[in-house]
Amino acid sequence: MSLKVNNNPFITCAVTGSGASQDRSPHVPRSPKQIAESCIDAAKAGAAVVHCHVRDPKTGTPSRDLALYRELTERVRDSTQDVVLNLTAGMGGDLVFGHPEAPFPLCAAGTDLVGATERLEHIRQCLPEICTLDCGTMNFAEADYVMANTPGMLRAMAKIITDLGVRPELEVFDSGHLWLAKQLVAEGCIAEPVMIQLCMGIPWGAPDDLNTFMAMVNNTPDSWTFSAFSIGRNQLPFSAATILAGGNIRVGLEDNLWLAKGQLATNAQLVEKAATIAINMGAQLMTAAQVREKMQLVKRAPLANI
Repeated sequence: MSLKVNNNPFITCAVTGSGASQDRSPHVPRSPKQIAESCIDAAKAGAAVVHCHVRDPKTGTPSRDLALYRELTERVRDSTQDVVLNLTAGMGGDLVFGHPEAPFPLCAAGTDLVGATERLEHIRQCLPEICTLDCGTMNFAEADYVMANTPGMLRAMAKIITDLGVRPELEVFDSGHLWLAKQLVAEGCIAEPVMIQLCMGIPWGAPDDLNTFMAMVNNTPDSWTFSAFSIGRNQLPFSAATILAGGNIRVGLEDNLWLAKGQLATNAQLVEKAATIAINMGAQLMTAAQVREKMQLVKRAPLANI
C-alpha cells in the first residue's frame, strides 16, 4: 500500500464534548465564555476548525440550551481570531433502557429523544459553517445507552441542514456508518463537497488499530475530505497516522484530557502538539479561510431577533 500523505491538512479542535469529563480536568470549559475562549486559544495554536457542544455553566453537564449556543456563537464570531465554527447536532438522540429483563419504560435520567427539527433548532438560529451528522445508531460503553440515529431521522436532518446552507460533517463510528453515508450522498441528501470524520477507538464502534483505520480510509471515496481521530492516549499518534493516510487532524478535550502521562492538557496545548507533529512531517497547515474555500463554507451571523 502506498502512502497518500496530506501535506496541507487542517486541524479541528473538539473543545468540550458531551461526556462526563467536566470533573476530571479543570481545563474542560463549561460556560459559553470559557468555551469561546478555549476555541480562540485553539485557533491561535493552529486549529482552523473548532467543534463545539455546550454545557450547563454551573454543573458542567451537557446541554441543548439554545441561549448557550447563541452566546457561544456570538462570542466566537465577535473575536478577531478567525476560525470555522462546527456545532454538534448529535444531541437529542439519546436512549437509556431499563433493566435487561424490563427495558421499558425508558429511564428518564439520560434519555433525551426529540424530533429532527428540535435537534437542529440551535443550528437554525446560530448558522455555523458546519454541523455534525452522526451516521448511524451505536452502542457505547455504557450498559444500556444507545445513540439513536435511524436512516429516516438522518435523511430528515440532512435536508434541514442542507436547506439552511450549513455543511454537514458526517460522523462515522463504524464501517456500516460509512456505508450509510455513501447512500445518503447517492440519494442527494448530502451535497458535494462531502466531509466526514472517522471516529476511531470509541467503544463499541470501530477500533483504532491501523488495519481497521486503513480499511475505513480505503472505503472512503477519493473525492471526499476526511478527518480522523482516536481517543485517549492514541489521540496524538493518530495525528501522524491521519496525515500519512491523506486525511486531516482532530484533537481536543472532547476526546482526550492528557498531554502526557500525569499532565492534564488544555485544548491549545493539544492543538500545538498536533501542529508540531504535522509541521515536522513537512506539512503546511490550512487556515480557516482556506478551509472555507475548499469546503465551500459560508460564514454568517446568527439570526437576529429570536
